[in-house]
Amino acid sequence: MSNLKRLNVLLIDDEPERVAALKDALHSIGHHVVCQLPNTSDLNDHVKEKHPDIVIIDMDSPNRDTLESMATMSKNNPRPIVFFAEQQNDRKTMSDAINAGVSAYIADGLQPDRVKAIMDTAIAHFDAHSSLRAELEKTKTQLADRKVIEKAKGMLMKHQGCDEKQAFETLRKLAMDRGQKLPNVAQNVIEVLELSNGLSK
Repeated sequence: MSNLKRLNVLLIDDEPERVAALKDALHSIGHHVVCQLPNTSDLNDHVKEKHPDIVIIDMDSPNRDTLESMATMSKNNPRPIVFFAEQQNDRKTMSDAINAGVSAYIADGLQPDRVKAIMDTAIAHFDAHSSLRAELEKTKTQLADRKVIEKAKGMLMKHQGCDEKQAFETLRKLAMDRGQKLPNVAQNVIEVLELSNGLSK
C-alpha cells in the first residue's frame, strides 16, 4: 500500500472539535475522509462497505467493545489502524490494542502536525506485518501439503506393494493427468483408499 497516494480514511471520533481538527489535518496532506463514525460499532461492516485505506480512531481509551470490533475487522478486512488515545493508558491496554490490530498507538492524543508521520509509520508497520503473516500462512500450507502427500504415499505403498519412489510417481502422474495440484490429488487418494479399506473390513 503506497503512502504517497491520496488515502481514503475511515475516521472514528465522537468529539466534533477533534473531528474537525483531524479532518483539516488529513485534507491538508491530501487525504479524504470517506466515513466518519461516533464509535466502532459494526466497524467491520463499514470497512467492508466503504473500502478505506486506513482507519483512524480517536477516543479516550479502547474499551472491550472497541477491542473486539478492531479484532473482527483485522481478521476479516484488515487495514492499518491508527489509535489516538486521549487518556494515558497502561501497558496492557496498549498491548491489547496492538493485538487487536492497531498499527500505531499514540498515547498522548491527537496532534495534527504529526498525523502524516504517524499514518506513514502505521502503513509501514501494517505492510510488514501483512508480509510476515502471508509468509507464515504459506509455510503452514506447505507443511500441511507435505503431510498429506506423505500420508498418500504411505497408503499407496501399502495398497500397491510399491516403494516410496513409485508411490510418488503414481501421485505425480495422477496430478498431471487430471491437471490438479499434487496435494489435492494426494487428498483424493487418501479418501478413496480409506473408503476402500473401510468397505473391505
